[in-house]
Amino acid sequence: MPFNVKKRGKVTYYYSGDRPVLSSLVTEEQPDGDLKIYFAGLTGGHSATGVLGLDTVTSMEPEKEIPLVFACWEKWLQEAGICQSLKEIDFLEVHAFGCQPKAPNPLTDPAGYAQEQKRLREAYARGYAGYFAENLPENGLPARFTVHVVDVPDQAASYEFYSVGLLQRGAR
Repeated sequence: MPFNVKKRGKVTYYYSGDRPVLSSLVTEEQPDGDLKIYFAGLTGGHSATGVLGLDTVTSMEPEKEIPLVFACWEKWLQEAGICQSLKEIDFLEVHAFGCQPKAPNPLTDPAGYAQEQKRLREAYARGYAGYFAENLPENGLPARFTVHVVDVPDQAASYEFYSVGLLQRGAR
Protein backbone atom coordinates (compact mmCIF):
# COMPACT_ATOMS: atom_id res chain seq x y z
CA MET A 1 0.00 0.00 0.00
CA PRO A 2 1.47 3.38 -0.93
CA PHE A 3 2.13 5.85 1.84
CA ASN A 4 0.47 9.20 2.29
CA VAL A 5 3.27 11.75 2.34
CA LYS A 6 3.37 15.11 4.10
CA LYS A 7 6.40 17.33 3.64
CA ARG A 8 7.10 20.28 5.95
CA GLY A 9 10.39 21.97 5.22
CA LYS A 10 13.21 19.45 5.64
CA VAL A 11 10.96 16.85 7.32
CA THR A 12 8.84 14.29 5.44
CA TYR A 13 6.22 12.06 7.07
CA TYR A 14 5.22 8.69 5.57
CA TYR A 15 1.96 7.34 6.99
CA SER A 16 -1.05 5.20 6.12
CA GLY A 17 -4.74 5.93 6.42
CA ASP A 18 -6.85 9.03 6.78
CA ARG A 19 -6.43 9.49 10.54
CA PRO A 20 -3.10 7.88 11.41
CA VAL A 21 -1.88 7.40 14.95
CA LEU A 22 1.75 7.78 13.89
CA SER A 23 4.01 7.83 10.86
CA SER A 24 5.76 4.64 9.80
CA LEU A 25 8.80 6.65 8.74
CA VAL A 26 9.86 10.24 9.28
CA THR A 27 12.82 11.59 7.36
CA GLU A 28 14.90 14.67 8.02
CA GLU A 29 17.03 16.10 5.23
CA GLN A 30 20.54 16.92 6.39
CA PRO A 31 22.47 19.95 5.04
CA ASP A 32 24.90 17.65 3.15
CA GLY A 33 22.09 15.74 1.38
CA ASP A 34 22.05 12.76 3.74
CA LEU A 35 18.71 11.61 5.11
CA LYS A 36 18.13 10.90 8.80
CA ILE A 37 15.36 8.30 9.10
CA TYR A 38 13.19 7.62 12.12
CA PHE A 39 11.61 4.16 12.04
CA ALA A 40 8.33 3.69 13.91
CA GLY A 41 8.25 1.20 16.73
CA LEU A 42 6.82 -2.18 15.96
CA THR A 43 7.06 -5.80 16.91
CA GLY A 44 7.76 -9.09 15.19
CA GLY A 45 4.36 -10.32 16.43
CA HIS A 46 1.05 -8.89 15.26
CA SER A 47 2.75 -5.76 13.88
CA ALA A 48 4.99 -7.64 11.46
CA THR A 49 2.20 -10.03 10.53
CA GLY A 50 0.11 -7.08 9.36
CA VAL A 51 2.90 -5.17 7.61
CA LEU A 52 4.31 -8.22 5.83
CA GLY A 53 0.97 -9.96 5.20
CA LEU A 54 2.05 -13.15 7.00
CA ASP A 55 -0.31 -16.07 7.60
CA THR A 56 0.89 -16.73 11.15
CA VAL A 57 1.78 -14.61 14.15
CA THR A 58 5.17 -15.18 15.77
CA SER A 59 4.92 -15.11 19.54
CA MET A 60 7.64 -14.89 22.18
CA GLU A 61 10.42 -15.97 19.79
CA PRO A 62 12.94 -13.10 19.61
CA GLU A 63 15.21 -14.88 17.13
CA LYS A 64 12.30 -14.96 14.65
CA GLU A 65 10.73 -11.64 15.62
CA ILE A 66 13.85 -9.47 15.25
CA PRO A 67 14.37 -10.22 11.53
CA LEU A 68 10.67 -9.57 10.95
CA VAL A 69 10.96 -6.07 12.43
CA PHE A 70 13.88 -5.27 10.14
CA ALA A 71 11.99 -6.76 7.16
CA CYS A 72 9.11 -4.37 7.89
CA TRP A 73 11.45 -1.40 7.99
CA GLU A 74 13.05 -2.45 4.70
CA LYS A 75 9.62 -2.85 3.10
CA TRP A 76 8.66 0.64 4.26
CA LEU A 77 11.86 2.14 2.82
CA GLN A 78 11.10 0.50 -0.52
CA GLU A 79 7.44 1.56 -0.52
CA ALA A 80 8.43 5.14 0.34
CA GLY A 81 10.98 5.14 -2.51
CA ILE A 82 13.82 6.04 -0.14
CA CYS A 83 16.12 3.09 -0.90
CA GLN A 84 15.97 -0.63 -1.70
CA SER A 85 17.87 -2.25 1.16
CA LEU A 86 18.69 -1.82 4.82
CA LYS A 87 22.30 -2.33 3.76
CA GLU A 88 22.15 1.29 2.58
CA ILE A 89 21.22 2.49 6.07
CA ASP A 90 23.60 3.15 8.92
CA PHE A 91 21.61 2.53 12.07
CA LEU A 92 22.54 5.08 14.72
CA GLU A 93 20.39 3.78 17.55
CA VAL A 94 17.95 0.97 18.22
CA HIS A 95 15.63 1.07 21.19
CA ALA A 96 14.12 -2.21 22.32
CA PHE A 97 11.40 -2.75 24.86
CA GLY A 98 11.38 -6.35 26.08
CA CYS A 99 8.10 -7.81 27.28
CA GLN A 100 7.71 -10.04 30.24
CA PRO A 101 6.84 -13.69 29.52
CA LYS A 102 3.20 -14.43 28.79
CA ALA A 103 3.51 -17.79 30.54
CA PRO A 104 4.00 -19.37 32.96
CA ASN A 105 2.24 -17.32 35.61
CA PRO A 106 4.81 -15.77 37.98
CA LEU A 107 2.52 -16.35 40.97
CA THR A 108 1.91 -20.04 40.40
CA ASP A 109 5.31 -20.92 38.89
CA PRO A 110 7.94 -18.34 39.90
CA ALA A 111 10.85 -20.61 38.96
CA GLY A 112 9.36 -21.35 35.54
CA TYR A 113 8.70 -17.66 35.00
CA ALA A 114 12.29 -16.74 35.89
CA GLN A 115 13.55 -19.46 33.54
CA GLU A 116 11.37 -18.08 30.72
CA GLN A 117 12.70 -14.56 31.36
CA LYS A 118 16.23 -15.90 31.07
CA ARG A 119 15.39 -17.78 27.86
CA LEU A 120 13.87 -14.68 26.26
CA ARG A 121 16.79 -12.44 27.15
CA GLU A 122 19.32 -14.96 25.82
CA ALA A 123 17.29 -15.46 22.63
CA TYR A 124 17.06 -11.70 22.19
CA ALA A 125 20.84 -11.30 22.53
CA ARG A 126 21.44 -14.07 19.97
CA GLY A 127 18.78 -12.75 17.60
CA TYR A 128 19.91 -9.14 17.73
CA ALA A 129 23.63 -9.89 17.35
CA GLY A 130 22.89 -12.52 14.73
CA TYR A 131 20.81 -10.14 12.65
CA PHE A 132 23.60 -7.60 12.29
CA ALA A 133 26.30 -10.24 11.78
CA GLU A 134 24.33 -12.12 9.12
CA ASN A 135 22.42 -9.35 7.34
CA LEU A 136 24.42 -6.15 7.77
CA PRO A 137 28.03 -7.32 8.24
CA GLU A 138 29.47 -4.27 6.43
CA ASN A 139 27.52 -1.80 8.54
CA GLY A 140 28.54 -0.55 11.94
CA LEU A 141 26.56 -1.45 15.04
CA PRO A 142 24.09 1.08 16.39
CA ALA A 143 23.96 2.28 19.96
CA ARG A 144 21.33 0.15 21.66
CA PHE A 145 19.04 0.84 24.55
CA THR A 146 17.09 -2.08 25.97
CA VAL A 147 14.58 -1.92 28.77
CA HIS A 148 12.30 -4.66 30.01
CA VAL A 149 8.69 -3.63 30.50
CA VAL A 150 5.62 -5.36 31.81
CA ASP A 151 4.08 -5.45 28.36
CA VAL A 152 3.46 -3.69 25.05
CA PRO A 153 0.13 -3.46 23.21
CA ASP A 154 1.06 -6.40 20.94
CA GLN A 155 0.16 -9.37 23.14
CA ALA A 156 2.14 -11.85 21.02
CA ALA A 157 5.44 -10.00 20.96
CA SER A 158 8.54 -10.50 23.03
CA TYR A 159 10.07 -7.14 22.00
CA GLU A 160 9.13 -3.83 20.40
CA PHE A 161 11.79 -1.87 18.49
CA TYR A 162 12.16 1.61 17.13
CA SER A 163 15.22 3.03 15.48
CA VAL A 164 17.03 5.96 13.92
CA GLY A 165 19.23 5.52 10.87
CA LEU A 166 21.11 7.55 8.30
CA LEU A 167 21.09 7.19 4.54
CA GLN A 168 24.45 8.68 3.56
CA ARG A 169 23.93 9.88 0.03
CA GLY A 170 27.09 11.97 -0.16
CA ALA A 171 29.43 9.44 1.46
CA ARG A 172 28.79 6.47 -0.81
